[in-house]
Amino acid sequence: MESSLNQFLYQKPCYRSKLWWCGTILMGIGELGNFAAYGLAAAMVIAPLGSMAVIGSAVISIMFLKGSIRSEGILGGTMTIAGTFLLVTFAPRITQELTARKIQNDLVSWQFLIYVILEIITFCILFYFHKRKEVKHIVILLVMVALLASLSIISTKAVATMIMVSVKGNMQLTYPIFYVMFILMVLTCTFQVKFLNKAMNLYAAAEVIPMNYVFFTISAILTGAIFYQEFQGAVLLSGFMFLFGCFLSFVGVFIITQNRGNEPLTSFYIDYGHIPGKSDPGNVLPLIHIHTAEKCPLVEWLKRKTTSENCSNHF
Repeated sequence: MESSLNQFLYQKPCYRSKLWWCGTILMGIGELGNFAAYGLAAAMVIAPLGSMAVIGSAVISIMFLKGSIRSEGILGGTMTIAGTFLLVTFAPRITQELTARKIQNDLVSWQFLIYVILEIITFCILFYFHKRKEVKHIVILLVMVALLASLSIISTKAVATMIMVSVKGNMQLTYPIFYVMFILMVLTCTFQVKFLNKAMNLYAAAEVIPMNYVFFTISAILTGAIFYQEFQGAVLLSGFMFLFGCFLSFVGVFIITQNRGNEPLTSFYIDYGHIPGKSDPGNVLPLIHIHTAEKCPLVEWLKRKTTSENCSNHF
């Protein structure tokens, strides 16, 4: 029991773990690929493909975390994959090369100015209710995330595309608009994470993940249609099938994330080990509540004992 408590209380920092570094590096590579994708494809295609991350997390949970396979998960995964296939197949094709001059012209277009003014007004109203009235409803938080995401998508695609065009030989990095967009990308991403973390702290992941995915995707579609005019010249049937694919992905993500066992573990358990007269040595004993672990007399005794042993080892 003492060794189990020692293991709980004196865990090594995560940055000393090779597995943690491996995961962090892989996440960085994935985000770099996601950034590059904005320079190669339509923004309204990249955002809905985030549903594949939900499927990936479900597969990893089953393979490495001993998660169970449920019929709801299979149904949700099937719908998500079908929706992804439709939205990729019927996505609008980008024919015009995006340059710094075109981005500057699009920023002062009347349709974008109306769109961004409405966004700013909506964000200010929601922020007022959240900050002054202390309204912390999940919809308010995630709509603010989505409003910031629309600007983040505009700036990310602009930066990624200008880098891609520059690599091809048409230098775009000398234009001031590149650095304006880069700063906008950093700021909007930072505040997105801030409000998303607030939502994750207040609500369960099963609520936040699907709603954020839906709001983020809608924001990306509106941004692509208004600022980058990605629906321009699209056939009506293709547009309908693209939106239907998004709808299937929405439903699939909702089904996958619902009823997921994501309650935090509030107690840790100590193995009895082999106890005479016990037919099942696998029984476990709930010892203490994690939130009160620091105040537990047993934990305090163990800390003092371990400290004294460490001191005696130096002599």
